[in-house]
Amino acid sequence: MNEEYNPDLVTVTDDDGNEHVFEELDRIETDAARYVALLPYFENPEEMLEDDGEVIVLKVIEEDGETYLVQIDDEGEYEEISAIFEERLESLWEEDAEDGLFN
Repeated sequence: MNEEYNPDLVTVTDDDGNEHVFEELDRIETDAARYVALLPYFENPEEMLEDDGEVIVLKVIEEDGETYLVQIDDEGEYEEISAIFEERLESLWEEDAEDGLFN
């Protein structure tokens, strides 16, 4: 296997103007909205090891022609979307392991 890994990177600016870089793991669209699953991205491997590896689930909204990623305020909506992402990501990781990508 000699495939080069090129993650889909997303830069998000928070309310204080700080930029954060994330790897987009997955995206889904429902009848009601669009969502993304992100993982913090670090160029320095030591920083990656220090991170807790928690997947961040955000809602995609569009306002005045601009795209924004926002927290999901409704707990039921968050739980439903998080469960969908968890199932999809587990399935992807299982497929990668079966294909020998982690050996």
